[in-house]
Amino acid sequence: MTATIQVSHPGPDNDRPPPVRPALGAVAWKETVHLLVNLPLALVGFVYTVAMVATAGGLSVTAIGLPLLAFGLLGSRLLGRLERARARALLGVRVEEPTPLPGPRRAGGFFPWLWAGVKDPVAWRTVLYALVRLPWGVVTFTVALVGLLVLWPVLPYVVRLLSNADRLMVRGLLSPSDELERRIAELESDRGVVVDTAAADMRRIERDLHDGAQARLVALAMGLGLAKEKLLEDPDAAAAMVDEAHGEVKLALQELRDLARGIHPAVLTDRGLDAALSSVASRCVVPVKVAVDLEERPAAAIEGIAYFTVSELLQNVSKHAGARGASVEVWRSSETASGRLLIRVSDDGRGGADVTGGSGLAGLAERLQAVDGVFLVDSPAGEGTVVTAELPWRGRG
Repeated sequence: MTATIQVSHPGPDNDRPPPVRPALGAVAWKETVHLLVNLPLALVGFVYTVAMVATAGGLSVTAIGLPLLAFGLLGSRLLGRLERARARALLGVRVEEPTPLPGPRRAGGFFPWLWAGVKDPVAWRTVLYALVRLPWGVVTFTVALVGLLVLWPVLPYVVRLLSNADRLMVRGLLSPSDELERRIAELESDRGVVVDTAAADMRRIERDLHDGAQARLVALAMGLGLAKEKLLEDPDAAAAMVDEAHGEVKLALQELRDLARGIHPAVLTDRGLDAALSSVASRCVVPVKVAVDLEERPAAAIEGIAYFTVSELLQNVSKHAGARGASVEVWRSSETASGRLLIRVSDDGRGGADVTGGSGLAGLAERLQAVDGVFLVDSPAGEGTVVTAELPWRGRG
């Protein structure tokens, strides 16, 4: 057996150097730009803050001192907004915008608005941010500039260390002032979900009325009109038309019952979750075990959300799960002072359910989050699906 060894001799192609590759990735370049821009922006913020505080403090004994301070703090809020936008663009830090201050009309007059602006914690923390940024901006600018010139091998690590300190400052000083501010931001987002859901439900009801019961009732009226005309000249044909109209009336009534059940079923109002969920389970294509352990009924709104959550989940079981059976459990947890309403819907189907991707499960999750609820899906492929939902407990009263 012979082996052939090829030896490549230096030539024009072999002498060519390897392609040039950037030493820093896109993220490291953004962080470097952020550190270099720190100094000029820190100078602007520091000069503005010192001038504002000094001027307003010097004029505090006059009538224009407090208004000047309030307007100056509004300017500090704008600086904070600029810094948050810069952090989002260059550092990838997502910080929620604080709640805007109400105007004089909403605040109850000029003086309440003035006092709210003077004691605004968001603006004062932005003032502190602007004061500490000047020495920090000098340090980051110097280190980043020297690193660009002579510290290339370790520059990504140095830049990441300094940028993480910047991220901590932004989150600590420029985020909404407290848990209440963050909660307000969440509720404002959830309110949009509730409004969109209500509008979608209204459009669905209008469409079902127009395409279903209304069209059927129009056809019924026309059929009865023709039967009336034929009543004397052709009684047999009129009787057949009346019989057909009788069938249409039954179908229209069934459609109206289904529509009313989709809005708010009477059995839920009259007999509560146990009877209502049993009724839903009886319409599922697979056997469903229902266990409701509630000593008292929750508030009507919570009860309705629980009903429609289970109803949609059982519809998913019927259409997509390929299950042989399912179960529904509802009980009240006492882990918190007021308690939580817990719902668990499980099946032994194919699994693989996914909340993401714009599915019906994603819509359910958004609806529950809008009322301070929790929605969890455990659905490994081939092992069935378990959906757990939590709702805040509110009693009837």
